[in-house]
Amino acid sequence: MIKLLLVIVIAVVYTAYNFSGIDQVASAKQSLVQDVAERATSAAVTAGEQAISEAFQSRNSNVLVEATGRVDKVLADDNQGSRHQRFIVKLDNGITVLIAHNIDLASRIDSLKAGDEVAFKGEYEWNAKGGLVHWTHHDPQGQHVAGWLRHNGQTYQ
Repeated sequence: MIKLLLVIVIAVVYTAYNFSGIDQVASAKQSLVQDVAERATSAAVTAGEQAISEAFQSRNSNVLVEATGRVDKVLADDNQGSRHQRFIVKLDNGITVLIAHNIDLASRIDSLKAGDEVAFKGEYEWNAKGGLVHWTHHDPQGQHVAGWLRHNGQTYQ
């Protein structure tokens, strides 16, 4: 009877040890996946900021960009022609860009305020103040690359 109890205890300890090893492997794998995703996102943001910086310095327009920045100022909507939600985003590299988001084709970000982080994909147009990004929405005719805004985990396009 004691031998049977000893075998059961050894089996339980062995099983617990092996399962904790599996948990450690799964945890390490999840950590690695998160690290790779964060580095990829960081690289894309850095590349996006670099693309905007280069377009600004060379006065280029019609440049597809993707980056993240902080809302510096929320402006009044532009209601002339197609309606646009407008706000200024400051990038980590110091450049500010005006975001002109067509709210006739995409949802507006109602909760947007200064200091919020916003990721964006759209078309950069040069101007002396830093430039602007538009086409932050889908193209209903499917002829232009779709853009988007991302705020608080929600995508607007």
